[in-house]
Amino acid sequence: MRKQKSVGYFTRERWIYFQLALIVMLILGRLVWMQVYQAETLSAKGLDRRMISQNLLPERGIIYDNKGNVLSRSTLVQEVYGDPRSLTQLISKHQYTKMSKDEIAQKLGSILGQDPKTILGKLNEDQQWVSFAHQVEIDKTDQIRQLKIPGIGFTDEQKRVYMLNSWASSVLGFVNMTGHGVGGIEAYYDKFLYGTPGFSMMEGDSNHQEILDTPSQTKPPQPGDNLTLTLNITIQSLIEQQLDDLEKATQAKSVTILAMDPKTGKILGMGARPTFDPNDYAKSSPDDWVNRAISMNYEPGSTFKIVTGSAALEEGVITPDEPFSDPGYLRVGPRIIENWDYGIRPAGTISFTQGMEQSSNVVLAQVGQKLGLLNFYKYLRAFGFGVKTGVDIAGEESGLLVPQNKARDVDLATMSFGQSNMVTPIQLMTAFCAVANGGTLYKPYVVDKITDPAGNIVQQNQPTVVRKVISKQTADQMTNVLEHVVTDGTGYLAAIPGINVAGKSGTAQKVDPKTGQYSTIDYISSFEAYAPAENPMIAVLVVVDSPKGGEHEGGPLCSPYAKTIIQGALQDYNIPVAGDTQNSVALTVNDTPVRPAPKSVTPERQPLADEAVVPDLTGMTIRQVGETLEKVGLHYNFNGSGLACQQSLPGGTVIIKGTSIDVKFSPLDQSP
Repeated sequence: MRKQKSVGYFTRERWIYFQLALIVMLILGRLVWMQVYQAETLSAKGLDRRMISQNLLPERGIIYDNKGNVLSRSTLVQEVYGDPRSLTQLISKHQYTKMSKDEIAQKLGSILGQDPKTILGKLNEDQQWVSFAHQVEIDKTDQIRQLKIPGIGFTDEQKRVYMLNSWASSVLGFVNMTGHGVGGIEAYYDKFLYGTPGFSMMEGDSNHQEILDTPSQTKPPQPGDNLTLTLNITIQSLIEQQLDDLEKATQAKSVTILAMDPKTGKILGMGARPTFDPNDYAKSSPDDWVNRAISMNYEPGSTFKIVTGSAALEEGVITPDEPFSDPGYLRVGPRIIENWDYGIRPAGTISFTQGMEQSSNVVLAQVGQKLGLLNFYKYLRAFGFGVKTGVDIAGEESGLLVPQNKARDVDLATMSFGQSNMVTPIQLMTAFCAVANGGTLYKPYVVDKITDPAGNIVQQNQPTVVRKVISKQTADQMTNVLEHVVTDGTGYLAAIPGINVAGKSGTAQKVDPKTGQYSTIDYISSFEAYAPAENPMIAVLVVVDSPKGGEHEGGPLCSPYAKTIIQGALQDYNIPVAGDTQNSVALTVNDTPVRPAPKSVTPERQPLADEAVVPDLTGMTIRQVGETLEKVGLHYNFNGSGLACQQSLPGGTVIIKGTSIDVKFSPLDQSP
């Protein structure tokens, strides 16, 4: 009986041991299979799981000009990074044998456009994370994914694309690697443009983009708001052309041009040279990123005489016909003040208006004396000097004034004609526009409205009155004086047939940093003007810092460029430059001027959905060309003024939408 029980027990025990042994063998076999035969695949997949980004970046808002053309938008790109320590371990244990580090470096270098030696150096680092490249196009990261290299991962980034390269770059600013704005409106409106980041808690295979586990929590990113600017594409394009021409002609340290609507404070155009391409800002000097129109502190010279004269007229201490003795110099305390043309223009008695025409320092110093220190500073502050204008562009400076309690008689005299105090171009322009519009100081602005991605208005900017500075009567008197400056004085080259132009030139000596005295060879030349004088639509300020060559006087140097911008702007506004001028152009030297008409065109082939047919633009005005091309989705660069006489692509050509066409315009009685 005992023996039978013992045998039965042993049989059951043996069967249990057999099953346990089988399970152990299966587990060991599975481990051997995974550790030996699948080691490379599993190690790489485990490494990939740790490489999935959990940050979801928002799409940055779009920036448009005043006519809806896209100036800046963001596209999806990726950062390529890796875990060289883990990759080294996989290769050393022969768990990854497809490529050596040298081969990996060669492959990545070829795709990323980098030196393979640089990449190899990073692969050899004893680090768990290194970055190989930022803002890599998706097609390139797809090529890298296909290589299935363990330890190589990708993080989504946004790349900012500026459609017109350096066009208005000092206004726009740029976006850095973190996705935030630097300078310009990109920085000022960053909280609107950036959007709201999201996140996704998940694991996945970064090479195959397969989600291995269900996300535990996901918050989608919210795109940023869009901006529509006040920049007028025609006026800004004219400014860009004049900046290039002035820089080439003068070889100056810098050139700055600013255009505003005097009756609203809207910035119509703004730019400077040297400049930079925000698409590749790292290749330019940080000095080139500066918006000089809002940050350049300089002594304005004779353009400031408008402020002194307006204040004196408003206080009633002078009249436009007030006589002043002008022997060419004036002694104030220990200093002798001289006119720019001392020894050239005969001395004598001249009126205030004539003193403005001839840009007399002696006359304006006497005007300042009549006005007095207290009143001078009252209007200095009323016109907005010494404080920021509040323009919605990052980087504005406030200028620098001589403290009132430290100002001497000689300071009052020199400040009256534009020395001693430092101003910015935007300050001078807003003060100038206050005279142009009848006496009201407006806050300048460059963003017209902010809209959400659905097109709903988030914020609509409106003209903002800062204060009433002078009466309309005084403004009208000063406007009449400034018209005389253009018709009979230093601004004669700004005269436009059929249009009343009001303007003032300036030639300011710069302080020599070595001597601390005013230089006799280094100047800041400038000219400001608005038109039509009786109902101004545009005001322009041109500033040239340290021009080289023979000409340095603000009138002859700067006024022709201001004139070109004003002419083009008035044409864009459909205001004829001369009432008795035919709107026609001579096609050849011997032709009688007749207005040519656009011809109908036959497309060279049927355009695709993203293509457009180039129209014939012959005989159109700048405004008509812009409107015509806008309808078909094309842009243009233009040269000259008048009517379109040449275009870089003939009518009927089929091209990609968004392409720019070069168009030449010719004035009356000039051949193309």
